[in-house]
Amino acid sequence: MDTATLQAFLSVASTGSFSQAAQALFLTQPAVSKRVAALETELGMRLFDRIGRQVTLTEAGQVLLPRARQVMIELDDSKRAVANLSGTVTGNLALGTSHHIALHRLPPVLRTFARRYPAVALDLRFMDSEQVSNAVQNGQLELGVITLPLVADPSLIVIPVWDDPMSIVVNKAHGLAAKPNIEAKDLAQYPAILTPKGTYTRDQLNEGFAGQGLSPAVRLESHYLETIKMMVQVGLAWSVLPDSMIDEQEFTVLRVSGLRFQRRLGVVHHQERTLSNAARAMINALV
Repeated sequence: MDTATLQAFLSVASTGSFSQAAQALFLTQPAVSKRVAALETELGMRLFDRIGRQVTLTEAGQVLLPRARQVMIELDDSKRAVANLSGTVTGNLALGTSHHIALHRLPPVLRTFARRYPAVALDLRFMDSEQVSNAVQNGQLELGVITLPLVADPSLIVIPVWDDPMSIVVNKAHGLAAKPNIEAKDLAQYPAILTPKGTYTRDQLNEGFAGQGLSPAVRLESHYLETIKMMVQVGLAWSVLPDSMIDEQEFTVLRVSGLRFQRRLGVVHHQERTLSNAARAMINALV
């Protein structure tokens, strides 16, 4: 068993595809299949079921997966620990973040970081904050700059950076725009456009409604806050947006009894992972 076969196994497991794993590893598909087959032969167990185009982990594959990830994390940690001795800030830095944070928070940080540390190759990946958090936990990313969960996984170190208050908004012509005293039951009568279930903001909203025996009337879901903003602007629904995106000449902010939103943005990394000098420099740039 070597790192090349483990890396092929992990890539197929994460993508669910031999062809996509080959692209990610810059190999041919037969080369990836050969490495996985060699690992299966060595272990004497099939690791993947291949049914049509669908590739899924067998029970043996599910047992191997967290152990293989841990092996690769420890190998990467060893390389970083040795490289850190030089004191230079160089190498690759895999950082995940959301589109919203990349647009509204990161540009000045990245500009300063790139000017100060030109030898760092920044691998910036855009995904939902929840996906970034999982990728950091699994060792796929070194850092995540995300909407912080209210209760973080114990494997993560969480560093708050920005407060990001949010409000419920409608356009100026909405039926609730001129109403002085609004409750959740009033909102429930109108369609909403929200982030999907499982996102931190949506979960807070659902909990607030559920506490009053209600649920929002969701017309549409979107991960992209810019898209949600546009749809609220044209009067399709109400939503919840960061205050930093709200122009009160275009929107009316609703003060809804019993509904409050807490949201902070910050950086997360795995507590058992040795941070590279580049990652430490990025954290210093953020905080």
